[in-house]
Amino acid sequence: METEAKKPVDMELFQSRALQVVESVEKVIVGKQKLILDLFIAMLAEGNVLLEGVPGVAKTSIAKAFASSIGLEFKRIQFVPDILPGDIIGMSIFNQKTGSF
Repeated sequence: METEAKKPVDMELFQSRALQVVESVEKVIVGKQKLILDLFIAMLAEGNVLLEGVPGVAKTSIAKAFASSIGLEFKRIQFVPDILPGDIIGMSIFNQKTGSF
């Protein structure tokens, strides 16, 4: 089985696009360049980010501006202490009669 050769990454183009994203977000949020770059790195790594902080430090605004700058959809979950992961992503329950989830 043949594998398709991967094209080399044009680092100048990549850097240019990354800076466009940072500049776009910085039009809305001032002084958070490191956080914006961290969000960009997490996106490239296909990771997750949890933004924590006291009310009023622009967590939602940063996430919304970042998503908008790269053409993604933004959704927000308001957490309270009694929410479990299954409340967000759902859960599978085993049915003993059918032997399935």
